Amino acid sequence: MAKKKSSENRYKQLIESIFFASYRDGISEIPFHRDALVEFAKKLRIKLPDNLGDAIYSLRYRMTMPERITRTQPIGTEWIIEGRGKSQYAFKLASINRIVPNPELAAIKIPDATPEIISAYALTDEQALLAKVRYNRLLDIFLGVASYSLQSHLRTSVKNMGQIEIDEVYVAVDKRGRQYIIPVQAKGGNDRLSSVQTKQDLACCAEKFPRLICRTISAQFMEKDLIALFELARDGDEVKIVEERHYRLVPAEAISAEDLSSYDNR
Repeated sequence: MAKKKSSENRYKQLIESIFFASYRDGISEIPFHRDALVEFAKKLRIKLPDNLGDAIYSLRYRMTMPERITRTQPIGTEWIIEGRGKSQYAFKLASINRIVPNPELAAIKIPDATPEIISAYALTDEQALLAKVRYNRLLDIFLGVASYSLQSHLRTSVKNMGQIEIDEVYVAVDKRGRQYIIPVQAKGGNDRLSSVQTKQDLACCAEKFPRLICRTISAQFMEKDLIALFELARDGDEVKIVEERHYRLVPAEAISAEDLSSYDNR
């Protein structure tokens, strides 16, 4: 935990320095190159990881912006970091767009089909979440399709965005024979679901799988065995929630007749 906190503090110092080197009142975009991390790390005497991609990923998806940066945000907007091509990025002012589970939404109990050995040895929250989604066929249940995992941790490049990574990609077919490509974004622990990542997933699927219908999914642990699933779609420059469901994985005997009756009446 101390090591993670140390990295976060170092990255926040870097992001502040890069931002305010170019910030002026009234601007809404600040482009920068990945080499700026190395340049400012030397100036600040900060040790960077060998994999600069981890620093960029942390800045974009794991960390909140430093308070000094957020104080420059007009009401209703926030600074995000977008990819702009190979090693190219930009701070951009965008409308606040939070993807967070609705605590008032009732959970649906699902018999837990996760092999115990998988639960015992999953190394990270993200890995555990992806495994539970896969083994419990939660995409099939949520979307009403037959889905199949195509690839985990797909790293590829997208035009005008540069390198991206999708946590897991599924292909699927429905009862009418329509075929789908389904990118899944999974977040556990303190990581936040990201509208920026959803936009990248949509762009990737449009470029790499143009003949398939793209349905973007985000998944997040709310508790150890309570999973929130979102279907998301782009609406102009924003990402909107199309549908949200919460699934609680339980032993089969924990699902009562009353539970089944209540699902029939929803």
